[in-house]
Amino acid sequence: MLAIVIPYYKITFFEETLQSLANQTDPRFKVYIGDDTSAENPAHLLEKYKAAFDFIYHRFEENFGSFSLAKHWERCIDLTADEEWIMVLGDDDVLGKNVVEAFYKQFSVFKDKTNVIRFATRVMDANGEYISNVFEQPIWEKASDAFYRKHIGKTRSSLSEYIFSREAYQKSGFYNYPLGWHSDDWAWLDFSDKKPIYTINDSLIFIRVSEQSISGKTDNEQLKNIAIYQFLKQLITKKLKLFNAEQQLKLLLNFEVFIKKKRKLSLKEWSFLFYLYLKVFKLVPFIKVIRRFFKNTYMKNLKDSN
Repeated sequence: MLAIVIPYYKITFFEETLQSLANQTDPRFKVYIGDDTSAENPAHLLEKYKAAFDFIYHRFEENFGSFSLAKHWERCIDLTADEEWIMVLGDDDVLGKNVVEAFYKQFSVFKDKTNVIRFATRVMDANGEYISNVFEQPIWEKASDAFYRKHIGKTRSSLSEYIFSREAYQKSGFYNYPLGWHSDDWAWLDFSDKKPIYTINDSLIFIRVSEQSISGKTDNEQLKNIAIYQFLKQLITKKLKLFNAEQQLKLLLNFEVFIKKKRKLSLKEWSFLFYLYLKVFKLVPFIKVIRRFFKNTYMKNLKDSN
């Protein structure tokens, strides 16, 4: 059976989320709602939908989202029973009516072949207006290729459109980056465990981007930047070998460029990059990184001293 886990905090769009669950054409799922000590009590909505689908609601006594969103996801998952498959659905996102049906209909196709399933998506704003085209994905795709396409802007991805196996999740859980930013990206690389991601393109999940969502806010850029730095550094330190040589070089360059946009690279960071460029080794890119090092370090220091 499928567990749909909702880490609840904001009520603004929550009824639309609940209504999308009530609209499912296949009832073989159970919902677990974990309230992160929200000031917005959803009791009236839960009462309204209590006969629409099977759910458990639990209000936690301590707020986790303010310091570790990933840990809040995990304690919400801890509410579940023995369901083999889990979805973590945002309290402002919406399932197309046949998401659960499509999951079970295609179950025999991906059973034992993947740990991670994703759905096609479309992005909407606070008013429910679509602000993107439909994002369909390759039916079978390596997790590294999926992330890389997102990294270079060829597609999008977020937590709500994925279903993952409990067995894969229990091996590592979610990595705790600030705001949970990139925690999902790291999860799919971990959870996939050398198996490809399977995509269901004939069912949609609608992802909301608004001033209330982490992705839509602009007052959290500093924390997002910290998370991006931590994620990229960890990615190229621990998972670079998952990518082909061209992708590896692009990831190294983008990590360097990201830091340069914020500040000057330290000698320790340059040394770290040199080591990784040597491991990938391609002559031209290696010569270029050495040139950039001298240009951005010694030449700049020489200019400043004059």
